[in-house]
Amino acid sequence: MVGEAVAASGARGGQIAAVGIANQRETTIVWDRNTGIPLCNAIVWQDTRTKTLCDELAADGGIDRFRAVTGLPLATYFSGPKVRWILENVPSARAAAKRGDALFGTIDSWLIWNLTGGVRGGRHVTDVTNASRTMMMNLATLRWDDSMIDRLGVEPKMLPQITPSIDPAAWGRTTAEGPFADEIPVCGNLGDQQAALVGQCCFEPGESKNTYGTGCFLLLNTGTSPKRSSRGLITTVAYQRAGQPARFALEGSVAVAGSLVQWLRDNMKMIDSSAEIETLAADVPDSGGMYIVPAFSGLFAPYWRSDARGIIAGLTGFSNRHHLARAVLEAVAFQTRDVADAMTADSGTALAAMKVDGGMTANSLLMQFQADVLGVPVIRSKVRETTALGAAYAAGLAVGFWPGFDDLRSRWRADQTWQPTMNDAERRRRMAGWHKAIERAMGWE
Repeated sequence: MVGEAVAASGARGGQIAAVGIANQRETTIVWDRNTGIPLCNAIVWQDTRTKTLCDELAADGGIDRFRAVTGLPLATYFSGPKVRWILENVPSARAAAKRGDALFGTIDSWLIWNLTGGVRGGRHVTDVTNASRTMMMNLATLRWDDSMIDRLGVEPKMLPQITPSIDPAAWGRTTAEGPFADEIPVCGNLGDQQAALVGQCCFEPGESKNTYGTGCFLLLNTGTSPKRSSRGLITTVAYQRAGQPARFALEGSVAVAGSLVQWLRDNMKMIDSSAEIETLAADVPDSGGMYIVPAFSGLFAPYWRSDARGIIAGLTGFSNRHHLARAVLEAVAFQTRDVADAMTADSGTALAAMKVDGGMTANSLLMQFQADVLGVPVIRSKVRETTALGAAYAAGLAVGFWPGFDDLRSRWRADQTWQPTMNDAERRRRMAGWHKAIERAMGWE
């Protein structure tokens, strides 16, 4: 796939200054260092097979038991418990780990190891943003935490080296035998949502962005000190440039956003393409009192309830597929409002506007409703795929292609802005109905 992308770009040897990577932050791979072959299929971030383990760990101290160290609640979302599951359930994995033959990594580690040589000496690394999603990194030290590694039963020899996100010397170069057919420095690495934060040029404390993809992820830059959340948000690393202090963020993670539209398309067969949902939903002025809570694998921020399951509430004989399509889009906006409210309460700063990006921002009906339920303008960036842009920015900064953050900020452009039109009373009524539906979704599993 990388080779196809390079070919499609028309770039030739010497025209690519550096390689940057953005990846699904919690998706977990364990592979054999001698063969380069994964010991099992990757476990993706939405997988819930570690629920029993997380429940066992939470039994003595609750889901926030390790927040002070890791910034994370105990949840199936994160990769540390996934590694433990592999070690306990995949034949030969534990023995390979004890021998030092098994390597763990999120997708960034896997890619960098392969790009820089693989079994012939590839670099086994990850950056601080991805490491902060494992439940094994100490936010204070930006290093693996021995106590967390021990509690999760992970072999320390499996773990990659933690490095800054923007580093000209951390990972080496691609090999001439690889997809680039050239030796190019690999020097930018960010988890996908942190990459979008960089792509949106949110470099100062108080600046935030929301990405609408498979899930929905609102990040707020909180500066050089980690901000602890008391309202269900994640404390995470935003990015780090080599030789400089790390920047931290508060994050509200929503598990289901664009994947809810895919559900309507693939499972319910109500639309043939994702883009059709806007036309279908626009045929009615509202959802007719219908609410969808898409807790397909539990609820993430700010609730962190693995026992929740999806429901459709408020159905009447008047309800039709147009109302259902509208309720799908509204569910995305309601979930974002929940995490925005938690972020405002945690940070003490009211939201003035929301920068947005990702594939769902092409849906004007959704963006208008988002502005309405937030009560603030929603601003779409000129470049909607800011995750890829942020990875490019990280790599370019590392090799001096761009001189600094100010140069990147000067390049940011707004594409379209949606102003709120809903009155406060209607906004409160809609959110009250949403929270009633949320209550009904709890306790199913």
